Amino acid sequence: MKQLVAYITAGYPDKNFTVDLALALGQNGVDTLELGVPFSDPVADGPVIEAANGRSLENGFRFADILTISEAIAPSIDTLWMGYFNPFYQYGIEKLLDRAQKIGVNGLIIPDVPYEEAKGYHSLFESRNLANISFVAPTDGEERIALITAEARKFIYLVAYAGITGSGKSEDLAPVLEMIKRHSTTPVYVGFGVNEKTAQEKVQGADGVIVGSAIVNVLLDDTLNHTQKISKCCEITRNIKSLINS
Repeated sequence: MKQLVAYITAGYPDKNFTVDLALALGQNGVDTLELGVPFSDPVADGPVIEAANGRSLENGFRFADILTISEAIAPSIDTLWMGYFNPFYQYGIEKLLDRAQKIGVNGLIIPDVPYEEAKGYHSLFESRNLANISFVAPTDGEERIALITAEARKFIYLVAYAGITGSGKSEDLAPVLEMIKRHSTTPVYVGFGVNEKTAQEKVQGADGVIVGSAIVNVLLDDTLNHTQKISKCCEITRNIKSLINS
């Protein structure tokens, strides 16, 4: 069974909505939730997720909110925190990982920390049985892929193209997937540009997909009420889960 990871921006439109949406997604095809920590400069994200980050911060999101939300959802759905290094560093990495372990969050996704820097925190994650998700780009050579994937846990995040999330570009991922599989037995999930139109193509040769902008775009639709937003997001995830397994 191919796996589906769904990204949502925490705190938008509000904390209670985030909890309701996360729990609903867990019942509608989502295997792992990527809970996004709003940040003012989300460099790896496109305009959709950047807008949701901005709105959440404007609505008063505080880092403590990610802990409250996670306490409500982590017992029910496999949860990862996705965020940029600055807020995690300001909170304190060891303190953060201790809280994650206590709450039941299973790891972090930090797109602005390269492998060489992430390696310095490896023992902190390992000692708490938490994953620090490894990124591979289609521009990485085999030697670097072997290095990055050697200690990968949970899954390897294969960036579908060089660029930002949501731009919908397309690249032939078969060569890089073959290289990853030669060096690691860790599952490989493809992210960036995954939606109902592209999911079947992008999952070829991979073990799952990561969808973000397609869901967050619904959250930004002010013509929908909360119930309608949740219903539409769940329809998207059900469809994608079906498509990647058909």
